[in-house]
Amino acid sequence: MLAMVKRAYLRRGIALGASVALLAAGCSNGTATSASSGRPNVVFVLTDDLSNNLVQYMPHVQALEKAGLAFSDYTVTDSLCCPSRSSIFTGRFPHDTRIFTNGGNASKSGAPTGATLDGGFDLFHARGEEKQTFATALQGAGYRTAMMGKYLNGYQPSATEGTKTAYIPPGWNEWDVAGQGYREFNYDLNQNGHVVHYGSQSQDYLTDVVSGRGSSFIRGAAGEHRPFLLEVATFAPHGPYTPAPRDANAFPGLTAPRGPAFDQLPTNPPSWLAHFQPLTSQNIAKIDEGFRKRAQAVQAVDAMIGHLEDTLKAAGVADNTYLVFSSDNGYHMGEHRLTPGKMTAFDTDIQVPLIVAGPGVAAGRTSDQLTQNIDLAPTFEALGGVTTPANLDGRSLVPLLHGQPTGDWRTASLVEHHGPDVNGKDPDFPAKGSGNPRSYEAIRTATSTYVEYSNGETEYYDLTHDPDELHNTAGQLPASERARLHATLAGLENCHDAANCWAAGHLK
Repeated sequence: MLAMVKRAYLRRGIALGASVALLAAGCSNGTATSASSGRPNVVFVLTDDLSNNLVQYMPHVQALEKAGLAFSDYTVTDSLCCPSRSSIFTGRFPHDTRIFTNGGNASKSGAPTGATLDGGFDLFHARGEEKQTFATALQGAGYRTAMMGKYLNGYQPSATEGTKTAYIPPGWNEWDVAGQGYREFNYDLNQNGHVVHYGSQSQDYLTDVVSGRGSSFIRGAAGEHRPFLLEVATFAPHGPYTPAPRDANAFPGLTAPRGPAFDQLPTNPPSWLAHFQPLTSQNIAKIDEGFRKRAQAVQAVDAMIGHLEDTLKAAGVADNTYLVFSSDNGYHMGEHRLTPGKMTAFDTDIQVPLIVAGPGVAAGRTSDQLTQNIDLAPTFEALGGVTTPANLDGRSLVPLLHGQPTGDWRTASLVEHHGPDVNGKDPDFPAKGSGNPRSYEAIRTATSTYVEYSNGETEYYDLTHDPDELHNTAGQLPASERARLHATLAGLENCHDAANCWAAGHLK
């Protein structure tokens, strides 16, 4: 399969050598040159709905993995865009940000009258969550900061009432953010307060646009000799899985993976899943088409990473920059009889890539410590020399990045989800057959997933013997083990700061 990927790149004339050489020289040995005497820079590439099984089609990401550290047990706090991104920005669980869904304003959502919505940009903004993010912390410490691509569900780049400028949240020196950019064409971009429309020409492809603007920001910040943080958040590969025109014919005949969970219900499934019938041939054909388009769509993301790497090298700051790659949530495509979607507590949805290369990060390592998206904000702040506020729920990953002793690391990660989704205008509104679970809380350990639903149902999967999560053995758990799992889950559900959440994140 890797050979297929390389051939596809060569057909499109994309060279990998320069970027791979850059990573090997600038990131692999952890040696900083004279350019790295100041505080380090951070380039954070956040993708949308990118699952682990797409990394094999991204040679630059694979090169990044060889040059740095990959986290094999990195999960999100909810497999849904806005709650996950809110946790990334703030370093706090959904029960502290109060962002549990993608929509927070019933008058705009299309939800049924009386529906309770608890998420989206409107609520994040109204609660003042934007005032304490890794961007505000680093900007306050002298960093030049930039946000590009996708922000939060519900954000639209329109002029602020009574002014001629569009809204820019606090903490950002550069702001190049779109609203409904999922189709990659015919969108508006808020460029530092001015709304600019992009059309349907090949040069308007959104991932390429933010790639160019990201490189321009790097050159400008490097020229000012200021440390910088750049987040480039792509809409790709979120549906409708729009590839760049140059990649529209890549990977002919590619089909979705057919792992053990494909078209298989787990034993003793929860009631929201139990009625699902085997996938039809039409379902499978659509899944295969979607997976192929997703592999095509991430080609532009991968090329963007190579472009940013080359810009860092040309600007003379590559050896003092941490390059971070991840996704806001995973994605299932046929597993457990589910058509394409997310929101479940299965690993397909909550476990995503996290790869970091940079100064002091030894090459080719993998960490199996339990890490979460709440850990990114304190990590970025620690890299910038900022004291992390005590009300953050996450933990800095800097010791793991640098191979330092970590002591008693967490043994349980929390996932919280509110459902079912009733917001008909939500870009993540589940299609028929894709799964729309009721509210649940879950803990993911190194060896198991334990889920408690709002109706009292439970799931337990022994990941050591059942990595594909096909056997729900919650009913077979000894009473003492069930009590221990419940106590741990309750502790995490009710923690509200770094010290308490760290203590709660250890199995009782």
